[in-house]
Amino acid sequence: MATKEEISMTGFAIVAYAGDARTDLIEALNEAKKGNFDHAHALVKEANDSIVEAHNEQTKLLSKEAGGEDMDVTFIMVHGQDTLMTTMLMMDQMKFFIDEYERIAKIEDQLGIKANAESK
Repeated sequence: MATKEEISMTGFAIVAYAGDARTDLIEALNEAKKGNFDHAHALVKEANDSIVEAHNEQTKLLSKEAGGEDMDVTFIMVHGQDTLMTTMLMMDQMKFFIDEYERIAKIEDQLGIKANAESK
């Protein structure tokens, strides 16, 4: 049986990885807003890598539970799951917004429009 401490520590790890991803995603959107699309895409990749690590932590417990081990739900683990899922949703949204900033920048370039530096 997985101990409450083990489950809680996994929850903490998931929160940490998801938090790192969330930070990278916010920074990526800010970089895209400034027109730094290569950096924005690199930050999204880093965020994805952190989400993969969170999933790896999660899978350790899922495997144990699937193998028949009893699991005690802890608030920390629930928080970890919540943080991971909202960050995954945030990643989908940020990818969309970054792509839109990039699309708009290309259109502005084609039209010869110089974006207002203050709006960035």
